[in-house]
Amino acid sequence: MRVGIIGIQHESNTFIREPTTFADFEAGRTWAGEAIRENLKDTNHEIAGFLEGLAAAGIEAVPIYFALTMPSGAITAETAETLVQNVLDGLSGAGPLDGVLAAPHGAGAGIGDEFRDFDGWWLTRVRQVIGNDLPMITTIDPHANLSERMVAASNAVIAYTTNPHLDQKERGLEAAELMRRTLAGEVKPVTAAAYPPVAINIERQRTSAPPCRPMYEILEGMRDRPGVLSNSIVLGFPYADVEEMGSALIVVTDNDPAQAQAEADELADYLVSHHREFAPEFIDIPTAIDQAVAAEGPVCLMDMGDNVGGGSPADGTHIAHELHRRADTTAYVCIYDPESAAAARAAGVGARTSLQMGGRMDASLGTPLAAEVTVRSLHDGNFNDHEVRHGGQTVYRMGDSAIVDTDTGITICLTSLRIVPFSIMQITSCGLEPQEFQILVAKGVQAPAAAYEPVCTSLIRVNTAGPTSADMHSFDYQYRRQPLFPFEEIGD
Repeated sequence: MRVGIIGIQHESNTFIREPTTFADFEAGRTWAGEAIRENLKDTNHEIAGFLEGLAAAGIEAVPIYFALTMPSGAITAETAETLVQNVLDGLSGAGPLDGVLAAPHGAGAGIGDEFRDFDGWWLTRVRQVIGNDLPMITTIDPHANLSERMVAASNAVIAYTTNPHLDQKERGLEAAELMRRTLAGEVKPVTAAAYPPVAINIERQRTSAPPCRPMYEILEGMRDRPGVLSNSIVLGFPYADVEEMGSALIVVTDNDPAQAQAEADELADYLVSHHREFAPEFIDIPTAIDQAVAAEGPVCLMDMGDNVGGGSPADGTHIAHELHRRADTTAYVCIYDPESAAAARAAGVGARTSLQMGGRMDASLGTPLAAEVTVRSLHDGNFNDHEVRHGGQTVYRMGDSAIVDTDTGITICLTSLRIVPFSIMQITSCGLEPQEFQILVAKGVQAPAAAYEPVCTSLIRVNTAGPTSADMHSFDYQYRRQPLFPFEEIGD
């Protein structure tokens, strides 16, 4: 038996002005053939689970094509065509296959009507090529905006069950085992989905805490029912203006589509009847800093409006401005600013220099922070973290980076590449310790928690403005479904 492995992963924020091009994927990861195995086999990514699970089952894994880039704007039509052609070319050259394991993100969105449901579009193209008899089992991020085309193209769809995403490899192993059982003729997976009129706010999407945790407990209990092979909650990705934006529920059964639909509907009914519990709590910047200063430190402030994992530019300054104005605490902030990083590097370690930091990419994220700083240290920005962290990655690149101190108690890491705050080594690799600071600012919502909770006494999610604002009312949606809570009232 031979099973092909394919994946295109991109979380597309359609409210970001700059589109995502193929050059962005090339700057991220574009691997074909054995390069996929070499680069992902020892990670916590779902493809590592595919590879390990197939090997354990005695099935030959055939890595074909994988592309990934950081969350950013919508994908251009040309890029979409190039990516899918690379997948199709790889499939045509792979030889006979008995099945396909696919790893889209689920929140990919392209420019133009044809590509808006990017993941549904490219999975459908793959299905058209491999035919209806070949099983295709798909894993997705729970921040997907699930479409009917994604479900129709796949025999089974499996979403990660944790946020922060710590179980990607486990879900890859689950998909590989389901493929083994399918190829052995033990089961015939069929998938159904339900689409309740609810968009779970990202501030409420912590899977280990209420209000999500009770819903996941019901999900887990359902897996003991006869005939259920898998089930998933799709939390949704609010930063994509697409028809599918919102939450969804998935159930995979053994050749019983009616049971799959009934149980997906049962999960959807729970979400609808409890939808008011998923309304967010918004804490403004002054209040959040007051709470952080009064608490035992370090305290992590989550900058939700500059959520790098949601596509934001990573150069927001709203929290930094308030910390600088108050000058009554110690804080660490990371800002993507190649220009300031280069200026600090040119000044040299120990030098005093004036910088205008951040606030260059998007006016909603604030203005540059003007301050005289002391250059503390310089770094190449490369580090590896093999702990299980959100996103499954182990290799991180900040680019040439500078650590600078203001006279008001702020230590700023200026990077020349955007970096997601998924590893505490973003701090420690630069010779800093989290305990040096009362406040650590992480540009995210839920994803950084896996890295920051072990070193912080508490986490406070801050309602900042920006292209990843937690307030969905701040976005002008053109395509979302209606009615949809929280935009419209719905019954229980």
